[in-house]
Amino acid sequence: MKIVLGSDHAGFLLKEEIRAYLAGTGHEAADFGTFCENSVDYPDIALPLAEAVAAGNYTLGILICGTGVGMAIAANKHPGIRAALCGDPFTARFAREHNDANVLTLGARVTGPGLALEIVDTFINSIFQGERHRRRLKKIAFMEKRH
Repeated sequence: MKIVLGSDHAGFLLKEEIRAYLAGTGHEAADFGTFCENSVDYPDIALPLAEAVAAGNYTLGILICGTGVGMAIAANKHPGIRAALCGDPFTARFAREHNDANVLTLGARVTGPGLALEIVDTFINSIFQGERHRRRLKKIAFMEKRH
């Protein structure tokens, strides 16, 4: 699976752990930065990642900042992006199965590396269930076009 990663300075170390994990599981993981712990603005990372996922260049995206909230807000401004902030595997599973989330956001300051890897694994291995959920996503797409 083609996955793209991005983080701000607060999420840099967790991003590196996730990147290594994905490489070890055979997934192709592109890295949109940041590449060190120097301060950066999270929207500058979220926008190009959201554009790349929405364009279909990557199957899924993973964004990490301090809490995951800023990345989720920024990514969700892009049409076609359904970014979900997940703090547990249950939420990650349902974000994919029911909401067809295509971007996972994580908070490096609130989620430890072990749990984060469980969340990532669940997110990337869960599949959208379609049917009744599809009509809800169509309503969201309508909202995006309207605004």
